[in-house]
Parts: sequence; C-alpha cells; structure tokens
Amino acid sequence: MTQRSGLALAVLALAVEEPMHPYRMQQLIRERGKDKVVNVGQRSQLYKTIDRLVRDGLLVAEGTERPAAHPERTVYAATESGHDTAITWTLDMLTAPRHEFGEFTAALAYLPLITADIARDALELRLADRRAERDAVRDGLDRVRGRLPRLVLVEEEYALAHLETDVAWLEGLLDDLRAGALTWTTDLPGDPP
Repeated sequence: MTQRSGLALAVLALAVEEPMHPYRMQQLIRERGKDKVVNVGQRSQLYKTIDRLVRDGLLVAEGTERPAAHPERTVYAATESGHDTAITWTLDMLTAPRHEFGEFTAALAYLPLITADIARDALELRLADRRAERDAVRDGLDRVRGRLPRLVLVEEEYALAHLETDVAWLEGLLDDLRAGALTWTTDLPGDPP
C-alpha cells in the first residue's frame, strides 16, 4: 500500500481531475496556491511519488505528449483504485489526526540548552516572521474572498487560524520571558533547596 502523504493526495486529486504530466501537476499546485500545504519544491520528490503511485496501481501512464520546443512528457491518469484511495485518504486526513513531530516543538523541549536572552531574541525573530506570514495570508484571503468559493479557501482559513494562535502564544511567552515569569532554573517544584 502506498504511503499516504499530502503530495500523493495532491497528485491523485489532479489525476482524477484530468490526465496530466508531472510538470503540469507541479504548475497547477503552485498556481492554485496549494504549494503552501503541499511541498512541491523539489521535482524529484514529485517524480518519486508518481513512481510509487504507478507501482501500486493508483496511477497509470496514459500516453505521452510533446509540446512544441519541449521534451516528450508522460501523461498520468488516476485508476479507479487511485480515485477511491484519494477519497479514502481525504476522509482519513480529515477525521483521524496523525501526530506530527514539528521542529519548533522539539526546539521548545530543549530550550534550557540556551540562555534566556538568546531564547528571547530567537523567539522575537520567530514572532516577527509569524506576524508577517499571518498578515500575508490575511491579505491574500481578503483579496480573493467574494471572487473564489470558500470551498477552495478553507485551507487558507485554517492556516490563518493557526498563525493567529501561534502569534498570540508567542506574544504571551515573550511577555513571560520579559517579566521574569519564565525562568531558566532547573529546580522542580518539591525539590529540596
């Protein structure tokens, strides 16, 4: 069974929409803004994903096309099993959260490795970045609301909700750092003095 991933789901969804070659898939993912939720930065990863989907019978090479001044390109279509798998993965991803191991959470777990001043500086940089990203997502949503159906914007709404929560949490943590409410002691409550 093919390992489920956001990229594999995106490839299957596009191939269900219509048969297409990998370059077009990558192009559509970017044009539709789905590259914010699916990593298509490296085309080699896209090709590896397609190879796995073909190997497992979820995609099939339907033929080739050769646009003028371009190399020959293989066009892939979703099989019936691929279409069913895309639906199953979508439902699974919606209903059953999978624990993900984020780098930021790991860094928080090992915060005592650095000083409070260095942590504050690093967290202030992160906060500035998250605010900028939040504002960019909010502005982007404001520009397209009313012109695009909400159905194609829900992942951006979700990203914005996460960013707003992230910004608020970071602001609170930094307030605690500045006020001395978060200290760099390793003493645990109940430890002998």
